[in-house]
Amino acid sequence: MFGIVRPCVHRLTDGLRTEWTAHLCGLCLALRADHGQFARIVTNYDGLIVSVLTEAQIGRTPGARRTAGPCPLRAMRTAPVARGEGARLAAAVSLVLASAKVRDHVADRDGLLARRPVAAAARRVAAGWDRAGARTGAALGFDTALLVDAVDRQTGVEALAGPGTPLLAVTEPTETATAAAFAHTAVLAGKPQNAAPLAEAGRLFGRLAHLLDAVEDREADAASGAWNPLTATATPLAEARRLCDDALHGVRLALREAEFADGKLVHVLLAHELRRSVDRAFGASSCSHREAPGLPAPDGSFGPPPGNPYGAPPGNPYAPGGPGSPPPPPQPPRDRRGLIAGCLVWAGLACTCQMCCGSYEDPWSRERREAPCSNCGDCCEACDCCGQCGEGCCCCGESCGCDC
Repeated sequence: MFGIVRPCVHRLTDGLRTEWTAHLCGLCLALRADHGQFARIVTNYDGLIVSVLTEAQIGRTPGARRTAGPCPLRAMRTAPVARGEGARLAAAVSLVLASAKVRDHVADRDGLLARRPVAAAARRVAAGWDRAGARTGAALGFDTALLVDAVDRQTGVEALAGPGTPLLAVTEPTETATAAAFAHTAVLAGKPQNAAPLAEAGRLFGRLAHLLDAVEDREADAASGAWNPLTATATPLAEARRLCDDALHGVRLALREAEFADGKLVHVLLAHELRRSVDRAFGASSCSHREAPGLPAPDGSFGPPPGNPYGAPPGNPYAPGGPGSPPPPPQPPRDRRGLIAGCLVWAGLACTCQMCCGSYEDPWSRERREAPCSNCGDCCEACDCCGQCGEGCCCCGESCGCDC
């Protein structure tokens, strides 16, 4: 799974986490329904933002969700998933941009793609994705030729770039492609007044996607000799960070001008999680949920008060928890999965990294478990949630203030 907006589940409220998952699964199933099983490989975190934007402008309609069957990536559980034009547009955009990514890797002769037979097969797959995305886009009134043209121009722009070339000249094709996709969500939602601000938000989002990809790949590209925009234009990291911060501010300003029926998830993803993506790329932050075992809690952290606040007070044996109170009812045993079903769920959890970050359900006993890397600091220290995100901070419930 690829994409720059990868929210940690600990930072989303239960409702927003359900909504985010619904759009992610809706994108995956839209790809399968329109383009076959293999197309699901292009499911990505950033593509679902197109679906989120469409629904945020329309509002939840009665037919906006359907119940999907069990999936290994959801621990073999059913779930409500998004459907409709937003999910289909997200699928078309994902196919075209994934096709561009494949062609880019072929041009760079990365890994196995340096071999001619593999490269030829990859080109055929990419061409098929282009045609499939064009068909779905045409059905939705979206001309994917805008995306294809922008992607094709990228190769020429990179060939002409050198020391002193403005970095924004290199990111322009990506900005144009994402601006077109974001703006068309306003057309699908019947909100033409939102087209201009969403195009601006999409343009800046594309700039961020290009820059963050360059920052994260800079060392690997230098080691392999691959082309990197920062290296080619001799742009220092400090300048790249400044451009990213300016783009973040611009996205927030553009979102203020758009009208949403329910913009909570859009705000969380494009105002807060996008900022965290920038911090993560530049090594300024990491996932943080709770203190590590055996270490004192950081200053200002939140947690249960010491002792048992519901225990029996002195001298009252009949209070809850006291020696004279009835024993608590036994908890009913949870259904255990069989060996084969448990192994399948375990494989799904392992392949999707749910066993590495966050909490997950034990594949066999169904008990909640905490992942090893979920113990990594204090979440509320840098939180800037506000009323648009839900009831205060998504970690501690406190109101932390927000400048957006």
